[in-house]
Amino acid sequence: MSNFIKTCNHSHCSRCSEKSNDFHGNKEGHICCTKIEHLSVKSNGEFIIEDINLHIHCGELTAIIGRNGAGKTTFLRTLLDEVPHSGEIHFMKDGKGCTSKPKFGYVPQRLEVAPDSPVSVGDFVLSCLSTRPVWLPRRKKDKNLINQILSVTGTQHLESRRLCELSGGELQRVLLALAINPVPDILLLDEPVSGVDRAGLSVFYELVSELRHSHDITILLISHDLDLIKKHADKVVLIDKKIVAQGTPDEVYLSSTFAEVFGSTGGTK
Repeated sequence: MSNFIKTCNHSHCSRCSEKSNDFHGNKEGHICCTKIEHLSVKSNGEFIIEDINLHIHCGELTAIIGRNGAGKTTFLRTLLDEVPHSGEIHFMKDGKGCTSKPKFGYVPQRLEVAPDSPVSVGDFVLSCLSTRPVWLPRRKKDKNLINQILSVTGTQHLESRRLCELSGGELQRVLLALAINPVPDILLLDEPVSGVDRAGLSVFYELVSELRHSHDITILLISHDLDLIKKHADKVVLIDKKIVAQGTPDEVYLSSTFAEVFGSTGGTK
């Protein structure tokens, strides 16, 4: 067990210093920070990610950036324990090491929906929460549950719309609503707005940014939207198999390593 378990003072973990507004149901059992030590993944003898060391705090939005093939998605998959790896991942709970797996929420890059699919948003949400066939008449409690879940991301008005009719931004906001029900300890967003128009991008980032404050969860976001990351992220981690830069958006964006990867402006405004 790492010395981290004994020495972390959680000074950056807002959930640990402010115990009010208990969105997790109780004051116990909250994953307040995650420590990653010497994390590496190999495939066919080659490193996909190598010696990743990172301390992530609750209530923070951490953006993972890097060129294509840098190992960003592999990094998220190791947190989900989907990829064999070396190194250690420690989750801190209630002032001590946590032996149980945290609750994860996940929003993928996209959800493939058939263009003529008759499935409505309400049907889709209910099918994710219940084994009750969606063709049966909706019970009042089902309608209330759907409305409650969608209202968190302002998508309750889409309940009767077909999934195939939604814009990319609308669909991702529905997926985000499902990903945070129940409220997770760690929310993973793997390029969740690829192909979404600019207006949809801004709405999505505003929602995600608000979630870290209102629910005080750990958020890890993979994205190429560098200007929006600069506006909303607390911390930026630049990965090129290894961590080559980390810090505030300004610190990373002004680094020589960032300029080498993205050019002198990186497309930011």
